[in-house]
Amino acid sequence: MQVTETLNEGLKRGYAITVTAAELDEKVNEKLVEAQPEIEMKGFRKGKVPMALLKKQFGQRLMGEAMQEAVDGAMNKHFEDSGDRPALQPEVKMTNDDWKEGDDVNVEMSYEALPEIPEVDFSGVELEKLVVKAEEEAVTEALNNLAETAKEFEAREEGAAAEDGDQVVIDFVGKIDGEAFDGGAGDDYPLVLGSNSFIPGFEEQLVGTKAGEEKDVTVSFPEEYGAEHLAGKEAVFTCKVKEVKAPKAAEIDDELAKKFGADDLDALKAQITERLEAEYAGAARAVMKRALLDKLDSLVSFDLPPSLVDAEAKQIAHQLWHEENPEVQGHDHGEIETTEEHTKLAERRVRLGLLLAELGQKAEVEVTDAEMTQAIMAQARQYPGQERQFFEFIQQNAQMQQQLRAPIFEDKVVDHIVGQAKVTEKEISKDELQKAVEELDEE
Repeated sequence: MQVTETLNEGLKRGYAITVTAAELDEKVNEKLVEAQPEIEMKGFRKGKVPMALLKKQFGQRLMGEAMQEAVDGAMNKHFEDSGDRPALQPEVKMTNDDWKEGDDVNVEMSYEALPEIPEVDFSGVELEKLVVKAEEEAVTEALNNLAETAKEFEAREEGAAAEDGDQVVIDFVGKIDGEAFDGGAGDDYPLVLGSNSFIPGFEEQLVGTKAGEEKDVTVSFPEEYGAEHLAGKEAVFTCKVKEVKAPKAAEIDDELAKKFGADDLDALKAQITERLEAEYAGAARAVMKRALLDKLDSLVSFDLPPSLVDAEAKQIAHQLWHEENPEVQGHDHGEIETTEEHTKLAERRVRLGLLLAELGQKAEVEVTDAEMTQAIMAQARQYPGQERQFFEFIQQNAQMQQQLRAPIFEDKVVDHIVGQAKVTEKEISKDELQKAVEELDEE
């Protein structure tokens, strides 16, 4: 086995690997010896088939395996000896296309090596941790929102006309071209006017109706309506208004608290305060994390694998293009050109990604099974009723597992760095925190 360097330029590496015919023949013989005790062949007892016959029968079939194992072995030994870590899967190709049994195998291997990451002293890194307390005004606003969701409806006085926000109890029958259709009828249906829970234009036509009245409501189903036989068609709904009810906000008291699982109003306020401050802490952490990444980006400098930067720039360009063209759902569009801005952002992401990965490895940061399970469960909640299928999909998809693991790993590395930095707390208002978060989106 011979490995000769052919390229060493920046992070680019190239090697010529030669596996001799004798080495291949030896590997094939090893495989035949290993398999011989289990092979049966007509005219011979099990395990007694002569090697010459085995080689004639199976040698050619085993040659491909021997080639692959020899090349893989040479590559693994090279990376072990050199300490190189390829940025992407090495490109390997056989150069003697006219190879025949008895010839040496010549292979070219090329890759981009991951760079050496310099040591970083975090003791001089200064960070500001924003702290926001839940103000009474915010707690009151949250309580009012809860009271709104818990509101009830009570009958208006006889003869009162329905207003926007009222609840009307109706019987209705829908027809298209005079024919009733499946799913177009209901009895005693409580419809809140202005809730937009019915077809656009339906609820507005019931504003002003009174209990005991009957009214025909004419609407058109949207062109993109889920049921194809109804999409785009005009329908007339004959509605009988049975009751008109006005909304009545729930009282902010102990009874409201009990509806939301708290013992009393003070306990509910405490829960709201805790939830709000947890939300503020999450937003403040995002601000501090961005500040840390900015500092790290200016602290370190090293060569970046061009292939990683190029791939990241293309991904950024692709993502931004879809954000600007939301009507395009698929990916069968033309190639999206990357700009200098895409490349600059890609360089930052690759640099920080490599740095955090190196720091996490040195600090022996690991994502636990419990943390992965929690992340999967959080994602699974987006698919109610299909949680089991989602779990199975994740278990069978290594790429999806990595997508879930990566942000957890990154956050744990960030926490590790923050633990070594100089962190000072600064108490600010909710509005000031909101402004700081908005500035993150603008960058």
